[in-house]
Amino acid sequence: MHDGRLDLSNPTRDGGTQDESPDDVVYVEDMVRRRGYALMYHRVLAKQDLPVLKAADNLVSAAYLETRTLDRMTKELLFVLSLTVLRADPAHIAVHIRVALEVGATPTEVLEAIEIALPEAGVVAFQHGFEVWRDVVDADGVVLESDESAP
Repeated sequence: MHDGRLDLSNPTRDGGTQDESPDDVVYVEDMVRRRGYALMYHRVLAKQDLPVLKAADNLVSAAYLETRTLDRMTKELLFVLSLTVLRADPAHIAVHIRVALEVGATPTEVLEAIEIALPEAGVVAFQHGFEVWRDVVDADGVVLESDESAP
């Protein structure tokens, strides 16, 4: 018996389920090739509503991926900063830190981009991005004498 609720686990327009199609997989693999990553929401949206993913991807391509005035490294640094200020999911920030490093940014340049969050967004936003950066680049801190004498 149908209780009127939609099964959103794998919907189609007619309320049935949608199996993974080669188009879904090919599209996401192409995104990885162009962007250097695909987030989980890209993968799920590809299977659940490929036309919306394509529309969103076209916007991202125009604003972010296509070479215009800013180079890819600069755009990645800006992306890291904006995601830090928004306190985005750490995995999302980490993806863009890794891509920034892959396209030529140094760990210090990425840190400087995150530090720009301090005056405008504050310490909490900065710390959010900083912790992701620290994990991605495996940065360590100074060791204090008191650390070494602790049991």
